[in-house]
Parts: sequence; structure tokens; C-alpha cells
Amino acid sequence: MSIPNYRGYVFTLIAIYAVLWAVLAIAPFDRHDWLLENVLVLLFGVGLFALHRQFVFSRISYTLIFVFMCLHAVGSHYTYAEVPYEQAWQALTGRSFNAMLGWERNNFDRLVHFSYGLLLAYPLREIFLRVADARGFWGYFLPLDFTLSTSALYELVEWAAAEFFGGDLGVAYLGTQGDVWDAQKDMGCAGTGALIAMLITAGLNFRLQRDFAREWSESLRIKSELPLGENEIARLLGERRGRVD
Repeated sequence: MSIPNYRGYVFTLIAIYAVLWAVLAIAPFDRHDWLLENVLVLLFGVGLFALHRQFVFSRISYTLIFVFMCLHAVGSHYTYAEVPYEQAWQALTGRSFNAMLGWERNNFDRLVHFSYGLLLAYPLREIFLRVADARGFWGYFLPLDFTLSTSALYELVEWAAAEFFGGDLGVAYLGTQGDVWDAQKDMGCAGTGALIAMLITAGLNFRLQRDFAREWSESLRIKSELPLGENEIARLLGERRGRVD
């Protein structure tokens, strides 16, 4: 089967994002924080470009990635703690968005962490299915697991960067807004988003995939009754001695 040609669609998304990114790169709220926030964006973009010939995502995945990157661009421009969604909502409706939901802080960072799971879990699922050949239960669990583990890793990187740079830049990048449980809540938001994405995906597959139950059951079947550990080491040593002899 030939690889689908999504070049026109992907270039359109790239062009829209490039315009948005360029506009938001003009006079950001904190230039140093903006640069720090965009380091990962640069690495992510380079990675996607380097692999675009070997691994082509679906249009759905490209769209989800695009939406997440746009949200991140907005957060980088204002710094996540200062995104003026409250002022924008009041200007449109005359009401307080935070008061309506019972919020006491700027929760744009929570939205983006939630979106990390909700929007990127499906592209991650594509990778696990097509590279690791994950099937059934593992095709849904591994994207969730990866989301939670990378969220925890990001919080550690964020903390280390804040400690290294210190001062106002460290505070702006960390964006805790005085919440000592900020890191845990961010990870919880990402995990919840990924869980919702995988539940939706599983629900659709349950309705559309005829062998859904069989594939799920097969993925949980024990493939080898022999334990590994020292037994596997002994087997490998035996194979090595056999090759030497």
C-alpha cells in the first residue's frame, strides 16, 4: 500500500502555524521566557521534519498536533500565567469566566496540560501501533502511560530550569502561581486528557472494528510460559557458547 500524500494539507497547517507563531513572536510578554518555552518547540519541529519521509501521520494526528502547537504558541507569548482569557471573556460577555467556573487562578496552563494528553495521545497511539506493533489493550494503555511519564519528566525539567535560571525568569517559566501542588495537578490534567482520548478511540473501535474483542483478548494472552530473568540470561549464554564452539 502506498503512503498517502498529505503534503498540501500539512503545508497548509504549517503555513497557518508559522503565521500565528511569527505574530506572537513580536513583543512577547517576557522575551527570555518565550525563548525558553520555544526550545522544545524547535526540537519537536526538527524531529517531525527529520522523520517526515519515514513516518507519515494521519490527517487527524497532524490536525491534533497543530491545535496543540497553536495553544502552546499563545501560552509562550503571554507566559502561561498571564494569558488574558479572563479579560477577553469579560469584554465579550461582561461576565467573569473564572467566577463562572469557580476558578481562583489563571488556568490556561492547566488547559494546555490537559490538551497535551487529549490532543497528542492519538498521534502517540499511531506510533505505538505502527512502530511497536502494540495491539488491543496495549494500544490504548501505552499512549496514556507515555503521556503520564513524559508529563512527570517535563515537570522535572521545568523545575531544574527554574532552579538554574532563578529570579523572575524562573518564576515565569515554572508558572506555579503559588500552588504547591501545581506539578501534580498538571500531570493529572495531562493524564485525564489522554484517558479521555483513548476512551473515545476505544469506543469508536468497539463499534467499527469487528475483531475488537478478539484483538483485546489476544493482547492480554501470555505469549511465553517460561519466566525470563536468570532463565533468559542462561539461554543467551548457552547460545553464545554454541556460536563460539
